[in-house]
Amino acid sequence: MKVLVLGSGVVGVTSAWYLSQQGHEVVVVDRQPDAAEETSFANAGQLSFGMTSPWAAPGIPQKAVKWMFQSHAPLKVRPSLNPAQWQFMLSMLANCNEKSYGVNKSRMVRVSEYSRQCINALQEELKLPFEGRKQGLLQVFRTQKQIDDAAKDIKVLQEFDVAHAMLNVDECIAREPALARVKHKLAGGLHFPEDQTGDCNLFTKSLVKKCQENGVVFKFNTEIKALVSEGDSIRGAQTSHGLETADQVLVCMGSYSPFLLSPLGIRLPVYPIKGYSLTIDIKNDADAPQSTVMDETYKVAITRFENRIRAAGTAELADFNADLPNARRATIAESVKSLFPEGGKVDEAVFWTGFRPMTPDGTPIIGATRYKNLWLNTGHGTLGWTMGAGSGKLIADLISGNKPEIDDSGLAFSRYG
Repeated sequence: MKVLVLGSGVVGVTSAWYLSQQGHEVVVVDRQPDAAEETSFANAGQLSFGMTSPWAAPGIPQKAVKWMFQSHAPLKVRPSLNPAQWQFMLSMLANCNEKSYGVNKSRMVRVSEYSRQCINALQEELKLPFEGRKQGLLQVFRTQKQIDDAAKDIKVLQEFDVAHAMLNVDECIAREPALARVKHKLAGGLHFPEDQTGDCNLFTKSLVKKCQENGVVFKFNTEIKALVSEGDSIRGAQTSHGLETADQVLVCMGSYSPFLLSPLGIRLPVYPIKGYSLTIDIKNDADAPQSTVMDETYKVAITRFENRIRAAGTAELADFNADLPNARRATIAESVKSLFPEGGKVDEAVFWTGFRPMTPDGTPIIGATRYKNLWLNTGHGTLGWTMGAGSGKLIADLISGNKPEIDDSGLAFSRYG
């Protein structure tokens, strides 16, 4: 079959790879001049399989009110007249309860753990260069309350046999020696030994080359204007270079997916949660992180590449506003300086922003639609890099008519009724 993949971020490219491996003719279309130029460009760099969690959690509404009055808050809202923003917030609030959190986290962990297996197998086969490290992830707590609140997450981790360990302060320093400088700020940590790090942009571009060697065609600088339907099927996509037809069509357009699907009557509940990152040159290796440290207080992930640190965080509801406010930069910089004061040249860092395609329940949308040849692989929020390989393999199996290697229930668009 000919499969048309719309979008060339990490999710679209991994999907294209697995589809090509199953013998399909694959064409990938993207408006950018190269792959991974938007949300996959400068994300956190963490493959946080074990730490996968929905943003919609018990206590978040109360915390959100408190954050409104904090200068370095992890969540910011710029109210707008866009109905999509209010609908997203209301739907997210409806998921901020124990029952929904448990269901959503279990679905997300299922995909993330599968993705860990997939990317390990992929890397063993292809040896892609992306500055990857397999040294785990350390979630750092600064208060006893943060440690206590982690208990509900640990219950789900145990349910899915996700490797983890609660650490005291000295054990945290043994994992990340540079934290010895700030020992007095720490209360403990949660370590995920099987989590990994790496540059998502480098990975995606490296995988594009492998896809091309396997016959996948990439059509860059091509705007996707609309999907063309015929009855209960999709004929193809109208692009800036004409109509691109296919037997199957897969939408992997992240935050822009709803615009493409809305004219077909598919109201995709995906909203652009704006995130920011700093890419920092290392100053002193011994004072820099060795893997990923997740600062629970600021919700900032601080990740080590070869000669760089990538620090990313802040969730901002601001529609598609691409401004780079100094206040958001200051929040991420404060987290890095607080934990690794001599690690990197923070004041010289490159500041970036991107739109994370978030669903109200945090779970990506992977699967079929009411059109018999239209498929979705979108809505991964902050976890597109983490879930990319697993969701790509899963959707390739579904499109090919193969039995998925994991339970795909609760992942498709149909869960929204």
